[in-house]
Amino acid sequence: MYREYFGLKETPFSISPDPHYFYISEGHREALAHLLYGINVDGGFVLLTGEVGTGKTTVCRCLLEQMPENCHIAFILNPKLSSVELLAAICDEFQVSYSRSSRNIKDLVDRLNHFLLKTHERGGRAVLIIEEAQNLTVDVLEQVRLLTNLETSQRKLLQIIMLGQPELKQVLSRPELRQLNQRITARYHLGPLAKNEISDYVNHRLSVAGLARGELFPQPMIKELFRLTGGVPRLINIICDRALLGTYIQGKEKIDKRTLLHAAMEVSGKQADKGRLKRVYLGIIGILLLNVLVGGGMLYYRNKSTPDPKSSSNIMLSQTDRPGQESTSTVGKTRVQETRFIGTRDRAYETLFNAWQIRYDVMSNTSPDKQAQAAGLHWSEGRANLNILRQLNKPVVLRFIEATGKEFYIALMRLSGDMATYTLDGELRTGDIGEITQSWSGDYALLSRLPTMGGDTAPFRNSKEDTPHTSKFAKTVTEKIRAFQLAAGLKPGGSVDPNVIIKTHAKDPVLLDPAEGG
Repeated sequence: MYREYFGLKETPFSISPDPHYFYISEGHREALAHLLYGINVDGGFVLLTGEVGTGKTTVCRCLLEQMPENCHIAFILNPKLSSVELLAAICDEFQVSYSRSSRNIKDLVDRLNHFLLKTHERGGRAVLIIEEAQNLTVDVLEQVRLLTNLETSQRKLLQIIMLGQPELKQVLSRPELRQLNQRITARYHLGPLAKNEISDYVNHRLSVAGLARGELFPQPMIKELFRLTGGVPRLINIICDRALLGTYIQGKEKIDKRTLLHAAMEVSGKQADKGRLKRVYLGIIGILLLNVLVGGGMLYYRNKSTPDPKSSSNIMLSQTDRPGQESTSTVGKTRVQETRFIGTRDRAYETLFNAWQIRYDVMSNTSPDKQAQAAGLHWSEGRANLNILRQLNKPVVLRFIEATGKEFYIALMRLSGDMATYTLDGELRTGDIGEITQSWSGDYALLSRLPTMGGDTAPFRNSKEDTPHTSKFAKTVTEKIRAFQLAAGLKPGGSVDPNVIIKTHAKDPVLLDPAEGG
């Protein structure tokens, strides 16, 4: 929104761990050096700890950019798993097939060991990266340690990097984990930026984003920024982003103390002056309306025929009411009583259907799949991990289970790097996808438009009357489908199930920002 005003080509203070914006402070340089040392030692663990937002993930991404092409990487973003679930997740990341109906530790370890041996024979390497590792239980950590026993007579077959908050060090110091602790070949604790590094950090990000003007953050504001953030990069990014937005709305040239403090209050959730908030929000709404009018982005009343979802590829939903449908953003007892939402599941379903510009009837007794079918769409439900969601690349409804056993639902609408845009009970939010999915059950639901095949949406069918020629053809098709499924991270069943068709249909709304790529 403010990029053109300040002469920027990109948004400089995104909290996504983009290596291009990596500012190499003294602490980050030492952290990267420790990771590089650890990764070049045969086997063992590499440990990187630090407070939330200090840049652990960014340092790790910079490390990966220096890894050779024949290196296989497995990312585990949600470590709240059992030993079997963790091993299954590692196999999924390495695209190692296994029996999902009868999976057990021995079978998973055997298959993983086979994959690692084959990778070693081809001259490749395998690296496992576990984020938020402080959430691993003692039993799972012991299973992780046992993975380092997979080795040849010359070297270990799997290198493991664990990223976690400071409490991870306390967990590893427990007597029952002394064997794992002894196998850590490199460890480093990443702290916040020093006071004298804040100015260089801010100016570095502005420069990479294409700053074409003078100093946006005067030196007194840099000192204030350190006082407000304690040198934590993520907090610096969020406050600077809000401060630039506030400065733009006010039509000022540089960030002043009042704007910076207001941005910090918004980030911390403290109550700001209501009059100022009202003026800021009215200014934002006015600018958004102006952008819509200038860009020609007018909303039209829906006709009897359903519009092509292609016209709705930007799936960051507007709060503007859809014609012919009551606003989901209306607040009040009357609205709640009228819609009779059951928890948040129906609200999430409604958001998902809206992404396709079709209405989900909350009051109806008709199931979601029947409502989707009536609109010419396909309703799919299943279990997945984050990697599969990125592969499917569709807006999805996710089911979550709290520690108390209570479940709730969100509609995941957009992914941009590690940042997610989603709705919870009708409220549009953003957050780190790794943190959001920590309590995700793995269950998802999505919509898609199945292409017709000669007037029939059914995939290839096996015929009992196949001739030798058609049997040979079917075998070739099956092999190609299986290869595609393996490459796409799907179960290699060899049949054209809905997931295969979903992944090959380009007209559907997408989950990833098209500018971000896959």
